[in-house]
Amino acid sequence: MEDWELYLVTEEDLSAGRKTMDVVKEAVAGGVDVVQLREKNKTTRAKYQLGQKIKRTLDNTGVDFIINDDPALALALDADGVHLGDDDLTIKAAREILGPDKIIGYSTSNLAEVEQAKQQGADYVGFGAIYHTSSKDVQSRRQGIGLERLKQLSPEVKIPIVAIGGINAGNIAKVKEAGADTIAMISAITGAENVKKEVQNLKNKMGCKND
Repeated sequence: MEDWELYLVTEEDLSAGRKTMDVVKEAVAGGVDVVQLREKNKTTRAKYQLGQKIKRTLDNTGVDFIINDDPALALALDADGVHLGDDDLTIKAAREILGPDKIIGYSTSNLAEVEQAKQQGADYVGFGAIYHTSSKDVQSRRQGIGLERLKQLSPEVKIPIVAIGGINAGNIAKVKEAGADTIAMISAITGAENVKKEVQNLKNKMGCKND
């Protein structure tokens, strides 16, 4: 987790007519470090079936597999962890389901929320939306919180910060410089004309070394 640089969040509806599996395969070939299964419009059963395919693809690649919202689904898929938000189970409850070794991330938009998540046992925090985004349903108070808040936050946080929200090839370097440990993206990757090349481009702009 400390080595995560680029974090793909899947969403087939934002994948330019492609299947999520095709996007995942190309993104992994390009060098993403972690894949989160999101797919807000799929049923739990459909996400489980897709998750099985993604897990097989990620096995032995070194790419971590995170499930959005659902600790029980993460457990059923033996994923590496879960990412939670305000409306999901608490971090404590997720930890009871998943055990001590799985990764738990939590969505935040200010220092108080970050501190609370850390105290409750989150392994990393998602922080954003940095810029305005339409890729996910974000409360107005969380929209476009900006780089200054990220800069103020980063020296205070002792767990990894995953920045998300409106980040693209044109601003990714600024977000990284502002203190993000990892950059998470939905449409900037899923909607790219060539996913593999765009992932490589994004990592280059971050100053990452492509393996």
